[in-house]
Amino acid sequence: MNKLNIAVVFGSRSAEHDVSIVTAIKSIIKPLELTHEYNVIPVYISKDGNWYSDDKLKDINAYSGDKLTKLLSQLKPISLGFSDGLQIIQAGFAKKNINIDLVFPATHGTHGEDGELMAICEMANVAYVGCNVSSSSVAMDKVLAKQVISSSGIDIAKYVSFSKFDYLAGAKKYVSKVQSVLTFPVFVKPAHLGSSIGITRVKQISDLENAIEVALHYDDKVLIEEEVPNLIEVTLPIIGNQELTPAYLEQPMLHSEDFFDFDTKYLQGGKKGKNKGSNGSQGYSTIPADLPRELYDKAELTGLKAYKALGCSGIARIDMLIDVKSNKVYFNEANPLPGGLYSHNWNKAGMTNIDLVTRLVELAIERKAERDSVETVFKTSYLSQFK
Repeated sequence: MNKLNIAVVFGSRSAEHDVSIVTAIKSIIKPLELTHEYNVIPVYISKDGNWYSDDKLKDINAYSGDKLTKLLSQLKPISLGFSDGLQIIQAGFAKKNINIDLVFPATHGTHGEDGELMAICEMANVAYVGCNVSSSSVAMDKVLAKQVISSSGIDIAKYVSFSKFDYLAGAKKYVSKVQSVLTFPVFVKPAHLGSSIGITRVKQISDLENAIEVALHYDDKVLIEEEVPNLIEVTLPIIGNQELTPAYLEQPMLHSEDFFDFDTKYLQGGKKGKNKGSNGSQGYSTIPADLPRELYDKAELTGLKAYKALGCSGIARIDMLIDVKSNKVYFNEANPLPGGLYSHNWNKAGMTNIDLVTRLVELAIERKAERDSVETVFKTSYLSQFK
């Protein structure tokens, strides 16, 4: 039996480019290769948008210092073919095409996780891991996600949102609106980014404009939401298409003022070394979350409902905010491609990295079969009238 050719796509023109590389190599490529069941093909998208494929790109050491620049100078960018499936076309004297059976996205953030890569896969009619085009696009727009979630009867924190265009046309109007609608502290966020990039916690109105400018440096839309009081932040990784399997509810932090920023998530020991020695593999979280059973179950159910409401499939992570005095659970945001696949949490739940990627491949193939069963072509005599 021939092995499946699985293309792991990572990098891209995104603020989360570097996180994407680590996710691809450590959490996807290595466990896929350890199964000995797949031909794993790395596809790296550089920050300038060129696509490359070479086995040397599977080595995390290739990305340190100036090694990557030297390596890419020795490689020719690939192109993609869409004739009866997806092909990687390698240029040069020994030109060859590689037929891709399945795409495993690891492209966090813009130009990937937001549905763009998934759209390429859909057009090529190739199976791919994770959320589809529409759910990825909705989940990555924090404002649109809140609108969908709110219409499904799930609680959300009070918020204000506006575009960069509108803000530049009348900044004072929007600052006044935030002051009149929301109670400080507030969180100011780029609407489309993950990994907590560009987020600022603002305690007073005098600091608001600067925080908005930071958010709009990374995005063309900003979200400003009221801080939930008596806060415990939790996150729930989920896998599945129709039948869902949650991992453990994870409690990433202890204090709202130490919000879950990029350094806390990805740099060793957490922000300024805080929260060292906790149970999470990255040194910042408690797994499972330390909550009363009833509240734990309520948060888990909210996460599962949000996953369904957004139309997620394959894998996603649902982040929630809990007011522990009122026992109210708020949807915060959804991440359709969790960093590192949140494998540390799945490991705690008894699923190895190999089990995780294998299951995600199975779910991708299952969804592709379901999609192929739906007729998308309709035969008509419409063109005959133009003879």
